[in-house]
Amino acid sequence: MKVLISDANILIDFEEAGFTQIIFQIPDSSIVVPDMLFEDELRAQHEHLLDYGLICLELNGLSIQKLKRLNQREDLRRISFYDLSALVAAQQEDCPLLTGDRRLRALAKEMGVEVYGTLWLAERLVYAGLLSVAELRQGYARMKAQGRRLPWAKVEEQLKRLEGKARGA
Repeated sequence: MKVLISDANILIDFEEAGFTQIIFQIPDSSIVVPDMLFEDELRAQHEHLLDYGLICLELNGLSIQKLKRLNQREDLRRISFYDLSALVAAQQEDCPLLTGDRRLRALAKEMGVEVYGTLWLAERLVYAGLLSVAELRQGYARMKAQGRRLPWAKVEEQLKRLEGKARGA
């Protein structure tokens, strides 16, 4: 089973799209967040994610030390403590990180952590047969209407490419 460590924003993107339950149905994958991120950023408004299959992970002692060191770095001040906790969890578990935050993505790549975002996860939903391209387009429209920050030109490119594959199939 492929473990995917997520930051809060990815989960909120899919919540806004109306795809919350669907992302937990991707075959052979589980979505995990650090327990501290869940408690402080998600529990109050998104506790239901646990019912859908979200898994909380406790950081080990070495990871907590690493998190504290990263959080103290002046050059990383614009990355939240909880986003850093997701990165450290991905490194601890040696698995990909899901984030849309460009600073966190850059740091993850610098640290050798595989990183994916909303567009990648959305495409997996289509390929797994959990969403049609039309449904994905509607979900993206809901994300945009809610002010989610995605690379909208790339979203449109992705949708056109997926529509072309669907027509060619």
